[in-house]
Amino acid sequence: MAIDDKQAWAAVMRRDRAFDGQFVTGVLSTGIYCRPSCAARHPARANVRFFADGAQARLAGLRACRRCLPDDVARDEAAVRAAIDAIRSGESPTLEELGAITGYSPTHFSRVFKRTTGLSPAAYARALKEERVRDALSGSERVTDAIYDAGYEAPSRFYAAMEGKMGMSPSAWKNGGRGVTIRWAVVETTLGEMLVAATDKGVCRLSFNEGEAELRARFPEAELAQGGADFSALLGQVIDAVETPGTGQDIPLDVAGTAFQEACWKALRQIPPGETRSYSEIAAAAGNPRAVRAAGTANGANNVAVLIPCHRVIRSDGAIGGYAYGTQIKEELLRREGEPG
Repeated sequence: MAIDDKQAWAAVMRRDRAFDGQFVTGVLSTGIYCRPSCAARHPARANVRFFADGAQARLAGLRACRRCLPDDVARDEAAVRAAIDAIRSGESPTLEELGAITGYSPTHFSRVFKRTTGLSPAAYARALKEERVRDALSGSERVTDAIYDAGYEAPSRFYAAMEGKMGMSPSAWKNGGRGVTIRWAVVETTLGEMLVAATDKGVCRLSFNEGEAELRARFPEAELAQGGADFSALLGQVIDAVETPGTGQDIPLDVAGTAFQEACWKALRQIPPGETRSYSEIAAAAGNPRAVRAAGTANGANNVAVLIPCHRVIRSDGAIGGYAYGTQIKEELLRREGEPG
């Protein structure tokens, strides 16, 4: 693929890990080539030339940077892919076994794996099990079958692993909220009418220009109830978070998705108010730099607007991009967050 010099330079200036492996930065004045994310001091633009890979850079007479080790990118990616294949096989390899498979020392490979995926190998294996059980719950007739199909040795292991993570119980997750009470209200805000809904664990839906019909479509088997003293206090916190940018980080949420979606949502919550990120940056922060489209899908699957600030993601060319509740609300949120406090 042809390298877009303007895009490549922008990636170098922000040290974007998502572009590592897609090209290398040749610095003609020093005779070295680096990863786009290299932490070394930025060279002058006039001294830079971009190459598809290290082989091309070496043909031009350059040598690899000893700080960022650009030639290790492909090797690291191959090692991580091999480890993921081993983990997905269901054998639950130890860190020592993964080191033997990849040719790295266990400690070094753990660092490489976490840098690439955002999770340790053990955490990745746990997240994979959680993802499998959620998928299984949507297709199994019995919750116990889904738990065993996902690789848990016993239901007790599953419940211990999922405590505090999944929100609704497994059977409620499978059955559209069956057995769960969801309290809700539609309130007027400066951004328009806002729907807020919460279980006893936290906010499960925050949206604009929706009401009871849309909420019931998402949770058809749940008991929907308006108001309540505890919910009123939570509702006040949510309204404050929407009207006052940068607040509300401590509001409890009851959301769940795939391991990658949850990693994207975590990355979104780490974007400071007043700043934005591209989809490629979110994909990289979630541990899969090439999954840009999946990062966009995760953005769209966000059930709690503003609290998980998907409005802070824009296109790589600087365009504002789409938003589930209209670009006018997105633009206003970004405008407010960009104002001095």
